Amino acid sequence: MECKLRTTIVAVVVGASMLLSGCAATLGSKDNIAGQMIVAPVMPDYKLEVTLAKLNEILATMELTDEQRARFHYDRGVIYDSVGLRLLGRIDFHQALKLQPDLADAYNFLGIYYTQEGEFDSAYEAFDGVLELSPNYDYAFLNRGIALYYGERYELAVNDMKAFYDRDPSDGYRALWLYLMSSSIDSKLALADLGIQRQQLKDQDWASVLVDFYLGKINQEQVFAAAKEGLSQPKEYAERLCEAYFYLAKHSAENGQYQQAANFYRLTLATNIYDFVEHRYARIELARMKNMIQQSSELSSKS
Repeated sequence: MECKLRTTIVAVVVGASMLLSGCAATLGSKDNIAGQMIVAPVMPDYKLEVTLAKLNEILATMELTDEQRARFHYDRGVIYDSVGLRLLGRIDFHQALKLQPDLADAYNFLGIYYTQEGEFDSAYEAFDGVLELSPNYDYAFLNRGIALYYGERYELAVNDMKAFYDRDPSDGYRALWLYLMSSSIDSKLALADLGIQRQQLKDQDWASVLVDFYLGKINQEQVFAAAKEGLSQPKEYAERLCEAYFYLAKHSAENGQYQQAANFYRLTLATNIYDFVEHRYARIELARMKNMIQQSSELSSKS
């Protein structure tokens, strides 16, 4: 029985890891629309459903140690999260922590959920817990920085994002997020720094395309054209569009184009790439754009 249990555990965990390894963590003129909705929203892989069924069976029928049960609740929570079932994921992460209170990964997910819900103090506490348990947990710096950013504590956000960036300056996404945080304090300096950071990025990387857009080296059409190049698996195009929509939306918002930004955020959400950081926070950004559009409308009506 013990041998069979261990074999099943390894098979399910490895299967879940392989399925999730590709996941990170969607208008105006015709030019803006070109290339944006070629890919249909991504639907859950049936293999995820099979893995969920296996996890459910293990949790319901097998004798497990608290540590094993905690890990399976966590693994199931990750899959729920990847298909947009956040409430079920949250329940599993809480259950995992009841069984194994030092599970840093579960605190990280809960911190993300708190950020999405605007419960920033709880988010800070969760990410502090992650770093207390695992001081070198890279993505806790990213996620806490994002929570601080949306909580409008910009200097602290920049500090966390700088720590995240310094751990891998060759990652274009880290450079982008550091720029987004820094531009809240000094946009000109942030853009100048991004130009310097671009020198450490590889030209062939997709993230470098997004950085080049911010630097004014390419336009929107070129971004969407580049998104179709060098694809290694079918889902990758939708993933790239999810990212492109989000960063184009942030750029539009910076330039006061709030309606266009809102449209791009809607497209981000339409991709269904739930576990990408861009999808996670597109709804917060969309709410901000709605407020900006309303304020602009009120000002126009008064003038």
